[in-house]
Amino acid sequence: MRLLIFLSGAVILALGFVAHHLLGKTEALAFIQGSLTLGGGLVICGLFSLKMPWHGLIGAGVLALLGTTRGAANLPDALKLFAGDRSRGPAPALELGVTAVCLLLLVRVLAALQRERTRRMLERE
Repeated sequence: MRLLIFLSGAVILALGFVAHHLLGKTEALAFIQGSLTLGGGLVICGLFSLKMPWHGLIGAGVLALLGTTRGAANLPDALKLFAGDRSRGPAPALELGVTAVCLLLLVRVLAALQRERTRRMLERE
């Protein structure tokens, strides 16, 4: 699970640097600031998970939830992009990529927490 957290953070950081080269100056700065915040936070959660596994995992889940909900607000722009409206350039596709990474991480964290809950319940019985 740690590897997925580190990998998700690295992919989001990479998408930010790709956006820096593809987008206009103001939009690129906003995108790279968000990707540095979210991707950096996930890398920090990955580092946290080295000493305290559940704290890092839950922190990554919270960040993934925040990234997913923020990305859900960008879904109308992604639908416009798929319909043929290219007025914002590649920004909606990059935002959709970040949303997909966060959604995948969120689902995997929730599954890991559910497995741990089940394991502890069976241990008690």
